[in-house]
Amino acid sequence: MQQAHRGSVKPFVHFNAKSDADILHKAMKGIGTNEDTILMLLTARCNDQRQQIKAAYKKTYGKDLVSTLKSELGGLFEDLIVALMTPADLYDASELHKALKGAGTDDQVLIEILASRSGEEIKEIVKVYKKEFGGKLEKDICSDTGGSYRKLLVILLQGSREEEVDEDNIENDAKDLYAAGDGKVGTDEEKFITILGNRSVEHLRQVFDAYKKLSGSDIEDSIKSETSGNLENLMLAIVKCVRNVPAFFAESLSKSMRRAGTDDKTLTRIMVSRSEVDMLDIRANFRKMYGQPLYTTIQEDTDGDYQKALLYLCGGKD
Repeated sequence: MQQAHRGSVKPFVHFNAKSDADILHKAMKGIGTNEDTILMLLTARCNDQRQQIKAAYKKTYGKDLVSTLKSELGGLFEDLIVALMTPADLYDASELHKALKGAGTDDQVLIEILASRSGEEIKEIVKVYKKEFGGKLEKDICSDTGGSYRKLLVILLQGSREEEVDEDNIENDAKDLYAAGDGKVGTDEEKFITILGNRSVEHLRQVFDAYKKLSGSDIEDSIKSETSGNLENLMLAIVKCVRNVPAFFAESLSKSMRRAGTDDKTLTRIMVSRSEVDMLDIRANFRKMYGQPLYTTIQEDTDGDYQKALLYLCGGKD
């Protein structure tokens, strides 16, 4: 349960769905919209409470809250608010659906979500995807990807990573990875895929330590020298998430901002999807890795109501 308290957004204590629905209705009534009221209220409620507000709004006013918000808001701020109003598993499923449909594939989204979510979360996403979009996530991913990259995605999609540490196999796995990579000409990708895709997180941590003792280098270095493209990115994301999920997101956030042009899709997705999970740890890692608070970086990189809402989700300056 300790995970549940590492979010910056927590359930609002004196919560009343009906009164929140009324406040939102008033903020959108008549000429002009009170964006401040909307963003302050919704960023201070957990996702479950937002769903209750949505139900209360429909019951009282006979219309859909999300459609109403969309008609009143615009741009990046609208995208962020709609994301906040979406249940977590549906949000992940929708992001994957967007990443797959149409021309080209947004591999970054596939990699980020499938490498960082738990087995249970992935199983829920698969269910919601089918219900919402009428297709099988696995089938859609398979038709958009290929080779070892596809195989590893499919393994992750099963959501059946082992739970235990298999003491007897730590050395063997480390040796197998060494033999499959640095130890030979060409790479035996199958071995990497099986081990990275199926072993438990704690088991893999110990395998990575054993690998370092054996080869003198980090598993990341081996992956970088042996593979390329999407497969390399996916394997590295898995390794980073095994080592430290919040650090993985801190790095993704930094990349989304600290260059010419902000990658707002990624920024929004991470700030929304981690706000109730591990935002406090992401902030701590961000500060340690980049020497300045996440809050300040968001301030420098964004503006307007969109910025205000992101800062509320960030929750503090550190």
